Amino acid sequence: MSTATTAPIPARLSSGIEGIDDILGGGLTPNRMYLVEGAPGTGKTTLALQFLLKGLDEGQTGLYVTLSETRAELLAIGASHGWDLSRFKILEQLPEEGLEPQYEQTVLHPAEVELGESVRNVIEHVDELKPARVVLDSLSELRLLAENPLRYRRQILALKHHFSTRACTVLLLDDTSATASGIQLHSIVHGVISLDNIAHDYGGNRRRLRIAKMRGIKFREGYHDFTLNTGGLRVYPRLVAAEHHSEFGTSPMSTGTPGFDALLGGGLVPGTNSLIIGPSGVGKTTTVVSCLLAALERGERCAYYVFDETLSTLVSRCASLGMDLAPHVDSGLLTLRQIDPAEISPGELSSDVRNAVENEGVRYVAVDSLNAYLQAMPGERFLLLHMHELLGYLNQQGVVTMLVLGQHGIIGEVQTEVDISYLSDVVVLFRYFEHHGEVLTAVTAVKSRANDHERTIRQFRLGTQGVEVGEALRDFEGVLSGLPSYRGSTAMLGATNNMIDTSGQ
Repeated sequence: MSTATTAPIPARLSSGIEGIDDILGGGLTPNRMYLVEGAPGTGKTTLALQFLLKGLDEGQTGLYVTLSETRAELLAIGASHGWDLSRFKILEQLPEEGLEPQYEQTVLHPAEVELGESVRNVIEHVDELKPARVVLDSLSELRLLAENPLRYRRQILALKHHFSTRACTVLLLDDTSATASGIQLHSIVHGVISLDNIAHDYGGNRRRLRIAKMRGIKFREGYHDFTLNTGGLRVYPRLVAAEHHSEFGTSPMSTGTPGFDALLGGGLVPGTNSLIIGPSGVGKTTTVVSCLLAALERGERCAYYVFDETLSTLVSRCASLGMDLAPHVDSGLLTLRQIDPAEISPGELSSDVRNAVENEGVRYVAVDSLNAYLQAMPGERFLLLHMHELLGYLNQQGVVTMLVLGQHGIIGEVQTEVDISYLSDVVVLFRYFEHHGEVLTAVTAVKSRANDHERTIRQFRLGTQGVEVGEALRDFEGVLSGLPSYRGSTAMLGATNNMIDTSGQ
């Protein structure tokens, strides 16, 4: 009988981009050849430069072999990101003196020399420099020299065999815009990173990547959003809620309004999300702010993601209702984030929320509103799945989440653009109603998975001291139909001349 032995697992090699290392569960397998493919402008060169710079930081020698761009162009790219590329060797395959007659037999020019000589030149420099990391940019030039797929494949195999005996990790960059023949390299290389650049009808481009193949590594599949800005690529790994869980208490937390606490069965429970639904101007945003203020006064960190209005308008409007957010922003307990949906991807938003929870200690998260989040990114598919994973993650982290969803119409049939109630643990419904010639507001909790909530309808009012929720009104008719009326005798909140105009709140 033979005894099976387990080979030692090699230490991972950082790609130079934190998000890619996270997707791969730690980084690349060292001393292997990888293919980075994508159309022009997707960020292949920038990724490769970050790969080499990371190696330098770890004391590893790097070699950049360029077959298309000049050394000056690469240095300019690095300077735009604030990088000093002179720290590693750049092998330019088309040097200036290569155009002189005396160099015609030794200098590589894609139009004049054979593929075999090009490959030998690269091998000679690798043997001389002995780099730990190598980038070959790009395979498009080698493919043109090869003339046929068989010869091209054999030369890549020759490179792979040589590099495997030299203890170096290699990135091959390939342009996929002109030809699909790069697919034949997938079976040769150890892993494939595919980059996409998608242009929508409005807003900035959406960049995303996926690991098409990675031998011997369990990685997170699917597409992952990334951005390309000054400083390089930043990748936002696709959020998988099941991978994140922490222990937390489940005691209800007060909303700061006794009547609202009673309606919800004691308050908001950590690890749940609450959906605030109602027509425009009914007080949804102010209710969320009131709940956040109660948490802030307990010393808990909160994050408010605002889509619909500017931060200055939100702060000034809340201050006029006796809810001053400025001191909490100054203290660092409250983080206000103005979100431009035309410029941010769903993955970037999820990554920002995750960073707020894990690194900043945020325990309350509010999104205002889902209408803007879901409609302002019409080119993005599966946004509801993004939201499903985000809410699942927040619930497993013990975060109290509040979501605002506006409805079309004021009275009569009120419609919602998207049904997300099935994702919500708590659903709070707002409605206008008439009473003695006045338009008032009613609120009720129609769903709660966390508490034994009330089934009653209560009056809701915005006063100079914030949110007020009155006693249960037992004689309502037609609340769920969208045209409620009250025929009971329970006293309304405040006097007529003290009522606040809630338009725009």
